[in-house]
Amino acid sequence: MKKLLATLLAAITVFTLASCSSSDSSSSSKASDSKAESAAESTNESTAESAAESAAPVEDDSPYTLNGDFSKGMDDVKWMISNGWSNGNMFNCTWKSDNAKFEDGLLKLRIDKMWDDSYSGGEFRTNDFYGYGLYEVSMKPIKNKGVVSSFFTYTGPSDGNPWDEIDIEFLGKDTTKVQFNYFTNGKGNHEKLYDLGFDATEEFHTYGFRWAKDSITWYVDGKEVHKADKDIPVTPSKIMMNVWNGIGVDSWLGKYDGTTPLTAEYQWARFTAE
Repeated sequence: MKKLLATLLAAITVFTLASCSSSDSSSSSKASDSKAESAAESTNESTAESAAESAAPVEDDSPYTLNGDFSKGMDDVKWMISNGWSNGNMFNCTWKSDNAKFEDGLLKLRIDKMWDDSYSGGEFRTNDFYGYGLYEVSMKPIKNKGVVSSFFTYTGPSDGNPWDEIDIEFLGKDTTKVQFNYFTNGKGNHEKLYDLGFDATEEFHTYGFRWAKDSITWYVDGKEVHKADKDIPVTPSKIMMNVWNGIGVDSWLGKYDGTTPLTAEYQWARFTAE
């Protein structure tokens, strides 16, 4: 009888230990699986965040990273109108918000006279900064001595950056030509005056440049017309359009005669990251 009881007690003990061991093993396995799932989720989230940060934002239903379709008016999130400050010497005009209007499906930038007989210009720019890629605009510049109509990228000390800039500029004294230029850390003197073979004020044409790590290539109506490959800018910049009258730079722009108002027209401006 004692042997039977001892045998029965031993069997119960073995069963209990086996059950506990199985339970512990199951809990351990579940904890391990939970940790693995958590780690996988963390890795996936981290990878997704990294991809989002590295990818250039693309507008919905658009092949362009930024598509300024001015027939739709102004997108306050992506763009802003300059107002209330001056760019100092050479410009000698103050940016006024009234000089940037959306009318007739176009962005119109105007040079006008202020109450004290000084002049105001119009400027439209992005809020964000953009880097390497293709920049394009459809525009008609102003025809008048002493003024400039432009499309360009710019950043500088006001953004806490070096002065980097890539230009497309129309000198109102001769709108059968367009001037290309760029600045790298404040160093310019890369001007190129290109003969268009037409008057840019008569109808809309597409002007652009492809900014790459080792070059800048300018285009007119999709045709390559000029290329630079030395001291290329590296700092992401804002996209800008402006019109202004120059004072004291008659050898470059011709003498401004004070004619106002003068208006340049823009159909669209866009950027495609590369």
